[in-house]
Amino acid sequence: MNVPAVPDRIESDYRSPILDKPGAVDADSASPDSGIPFHYGDPLGEQRAAGSGWVVIDRSHRDTLTIGGGERLTWLEGFVSQHVSELGDGAGAETLILDANGRVEHHAVLADLDGTLVVDTERGRGRPLLDFLTKMVFWADAAPAESDLAVLTLAGAGLPETLTAPDGTEFALPTGDYSSIALPGGGLARRTPWPLDGAVDLLIPRPGLVAWFDAAVAAGARPAGSWAYEALRVADTTPVRGRIGVDTDGKTIPHEVPTWIGDVTERGAVHLEKGCYRGQETVSRVHNLGRSPRVLVRLHLDGSGGDDTVVTGAEVRSGGRSVGRVGTVVQHHEYGPVALALLRRAVPPEAELEIDGVAAAIDPDTYPRESGPQAGREAVKRLRGQA
Repeated sequence: MNVPAVPDRIESDYRSPILDKPGAVDADSASPDSGIPFHYGDPLGEQRAAGSGWVVIDRSHRDTLTIGGGERLTWLEGFVSQHVSELGDGAGAETLILDANGRVEHHAVLADLDGTLVVDTERGRGRPLLDFLTKMVFWADAAPAESDLAVLTLAGAGLPETLTAPDGTEFALPTGDYSSIALPGGGLARRTPWPLDGAVDLLIPRPGLVAWFDAAVAAGARPAGSWAYEALRVADTTPVRGRIGVDTDGKTIPHEVPTWIGDVTERGAVHLEKGCYRGQETVSRVHNLGRSPRVLVRLHLDGSGGDDTVVTGAEVRSGGRSVGRVGTVVQHHEYGPVALALLRRAVPPEAELEIDGVAAAIDPDTYPRESGPQAGREAVKRLRGQA
């Protein structure tokens, strides 16, 4: 099965010690998830296990940072898209950093705990993000720095309420989206709404990665690879959740990924009532006057031609015209080959699509439903006498 193309600025030399576990298979070197287990010999079974039990997924290739200092949240508020200045201890959020034209440069997940903000982002994007944050400090009491925290994800219908740490300490997992608790021995556990609702990320010191992985397995988790994680994210999460650098390109603006729009309670990364950050004018204009030129949707692919026929970045065509680009492509245990794609918003949900000779159909559950005319658009019509 084809794997997504490598995102920009990827660091390709990481190899997780979990790859030494029996049955662990590395992803192709062209994958953004190379260096961690792709699967353990039964990728479809690993996906099914999340439906009835729970799984542990090594995501230690993600980049992590920390931000200390008493002004870390009010400082960050000035240039990110989410409202973060009033996050309480043990709270978190998703946020974006945009360029001056409103295009997405960074996506990050935040957890503020015990006076430190922990930030994790896509592999290879941590250094550019740290460089940007460092340049923005000026005189603020904020100290961004590299972190040695590694990410393990626990997900599944049977995820327990408690877990036993490698040192034998039993603790309750956090409850509530983006909430976090300190872990015995350092690091934190944080609830996330993906790849399945109620998943938990363990951000742990890297020397303890294998011990924490083994502790999860001892507690009943089945090891699962990045293939399972991506299949759950793409096929079992509606609205779909995009992955920066894979499901997005250099032109992507926030509204093109619908799950990014909303405050923390809405599991979004862009607070629509927050202003005064770079790129905010584009967000406001799209929200009030129009709709994004493209939208991320899920596609069901004709699998009769085999698994290696559609790749990330491929052109989506309809009626002989280019209408979008393919993002993540993955084989799902129930739905077969599925993909995410950024499509022109004008493409109707019933359109017949084709990708390098493979027929594709839009999943109607992911097609944007308009909630009514935007107030700004209606005001313009009235001014022009069109109302």
